[in-house]
Amino acid sequence: MDGILTLVNFGPEGWGDDIAAGVLVTVSLALATLPFGLAVGFALSLAKTSQDATLRLAANIYTTIFRGLPELLTLFLVFYGAQIAIQQLAQMTGRSSGIEINAFVAGMVALGAVFSAYSSEVFVSAFRAIPQGQYEGAYAIGLSRGRTMRLVILPQLIRLALPGLSNLWLILLKETALVSVIGLSDILRQAGIAARVTREAFLFFGVACLLYLVLALLSSVVLSTIERRVSVGGVMR
Repeated sequence: MDGILTLVNFGPEGWGDDIAAGVLVTVSLALATLPFGLAVGFALSLAKTSQDATLRLAANIYTTIFRGLPELLTLFLVFYGAQIAIQQLAQMTGRSSGIEINAFVAGMVALGAVFSAYSSEVFVSAFRAIPQGQYEGAYAIGLSRGRTMRLVILPQLIRLALPGLSNLWLILLKETALVSVIGLSDILRQAGIAARVTREAFLFFGVACLLYLVLALLSSVVLSTIERRVSVGGVMR
């Protein structure tokens, strides 16, 4: 038992510092991906509900691609594909390119693309659940389209979409483990290094499981609190 505590402890003889750094990377990646994915997902939902057939087609193609591809393959396409594209572009222009794609940015873009594809469907469902009379009533009292969206539709949209987005957040939190394959030092990569060095695979992967469960539990508590505080009109109390 003392040996196990030494291995997971903080300090020069333990791996606690490295795993804690991995937790920070995992949480930072998830938090950085969330606003990007939400913004793109909301824009896609507007395109899908637009009167313009071209916008609807483009949005549907986007969501079909990123919902159909495995997340790991999407990550490889962003990380390696973007780097190859930059090198090819540099060769075409006769310049040498020493640019390398940052693993954190690649992970954020890849996971954000997948998250946005799924969140757009959540937003579309929420839009369709809002009665058309809400729009007509807002226009009848003289509100512009922008003010109608901001003051009338968005509060209701948040309330309706929140349960679905909460589930997507938990999925995103778990999918951050994929970035370990491109060298980003998240929880899984740090646990894997510790397991190989110490030959205590069960211990360190068990610690990784526990950490993901703790993060999911904390997220569930926070999200449940937010959902309870959202009023019937979709405004925070």
